[in-house]
Amino acid sequence: MKRFLGLTSGFIMAISLMAPHAIAGTKVELITNMGTLKVELNDQAAPATVANFLRYVDDGSYNGSIFHRLIPEFVVQGGGFDTEYKKLPTYSSVVNESNNGLKNQRGTLAMARTQDPNSATRQFYINLNNNQSLNAGRNAGYTVFGKVTLGDDILTKMAQVPTGMNMSLRARDVPKQNIVLQQVRRLNDEQASQ
Repeated sequence: MKRFLGLTSGFIMAISLMAPHAIAGTKVELITNMGTLKVELNDQAAPATVANFLRYVDDGSYNGSIFHRLIPEFVVQGGGFDTEYKKLPTYSSVVNESNNGLKNQRGTLAMARTQDPNSATRQFYINLNNNQSLNAGRNAGYTVFGKVTLGDDILTKMAQVPTGMNMSLRARDVPKQNIVLQQVRRLNDEQASQ
């Protein structure tokens, strides 16, 4: 038994020494007309979702899109419409990975979807609060795949934008002032640390 514990402790120690490099995820910058957010994606916990999100980042189609839904103390949602409220093209939907252990907490990014758990495409949201009701449980939940590492003050600023009804979208909770994703891009290690 001692030998087993010794091997286990050594194995755990080796894992913990490797962990900082293994856990570090892809870094992305979201430059908005209200300021810049830096995010770290969790490639390990949500590999399909991160790959899906990065597909839109890499093809440049998030650039010029808007956050079209804003509910203070809940979420700000975007990536699916341009500034004229025209729906943007999508790739195939991605499988729901909401049982990955990540929670919908303030500053985390998650995929928006319809009632079908596997219907997420390009729209994502950022939690403005800890939203336990969006986590997997009795229902499928919404896949969390990253977190804001810089720009919490920008989220606070976004949450203060007045909202209302928008007839183009036939939706409530639409910001009365456009919150535009001017550029969304991957960051290398040097850019991420600036």
